[in-house]
Amino acid sequence: MSATVYFTREITPEKVIELYHKLGYDLPGKVAVKVHTGEKGNQNFIRPTFWKPMLDEVNGTFVENNTAYGDAYEGVRDHTEGHRALLEYHGWTKVQPVDLMDAEGPDVVWDIPNGKVLKTNTVGKNILNYDSMLVLAHFKGHPMGGYGGALKQLSIGCASSAGKALIHSGGVSTDIIKCWDKHAEQDRFCEAMADAASTVVDHFGKNILFINVMKNLSVDCDCTAQAEDPCMEDIGILASTDPVAIDQACMDLIYSSDYPGKDHFIERVESRHGIHTIEAAAELGFGTREYELVEV
Repeated sequence: MSATVYFTREITPEKVIELYHKLGYDLPGKVAVKVHTGEKGNQNFIRPTFWKPMLDEVNGTFVENNTAYGDAYEGVRDHTEGHRALLEYHGWTKVQPVDLMDAEGPDVVWDIPNGKVLKTNTVGKNILNYDSMLVLAHFKGHPMGGYGGALKQLSIGCASSAGKALIHSGGVSTDIIKCWDKHAEQDRFCEAMADAASTVVDHFGKNILFINVMKNLSVDCDCTAQAEDPCMEDIGILASTDPVAIDQACMDLIYSSDYPGKDHFIERVESRHGIHTIEAAAELGFGTREYELVEV
């Protein structure tokens, strides 16, 4: 059975809201609005003022988690104090305080009975305070995963710092220092991301929706302190109830575009086996790669 993915070429906060309502389901209760708040020095992340109208529409709360950089590379979001200072610097706190879901333990551990790589996923305990989740993803490249979209927001994005270490190490370590010396082979890393993503979808059930914004299309993620500038023109906004379909649709739009620079983006995705995350997620059964793209 295919999914429906709504698409508009116009990138405005108002269009984000319009596509949300196209999904035909208003998220109930207390809504966690998952965003990527950007690493110190990153120039490409989507600013909080862009997301604020959508936040207000669902009366939600911005949520994030600490990272697992350790000594791997430059970054200040791997500890709560530095992360909160950066949230203020980037202007998030002027819009609304961000709930760092793993700022205070203990983490929540969810079993993954049918995981390809992981047996458990570790997430910040505050995720249990929410009835629904709206995943707002800046679709772009990624230095390790090939690309970042809805599935990355569900997996690495919703994992606590210890959970991120577990994903990167393929289930070997929750230590944000040691995990980088035990990093999983690339396909296993992609499969571990799919495993982790499945638990968040299972937790929220039908009360989770996805919006991807395809702008500032760099080959690097918003977690990169010194990211490459965008290599492609902006494409648009997509919305779906299916995280696999929406990421597949974004990649298909990249492949079918005639924008100069797309080969650089595609090389980043393919060299990191990024599509394998989509494949693994579909095999786990919490989404489909088959979809109808409905342009608004």
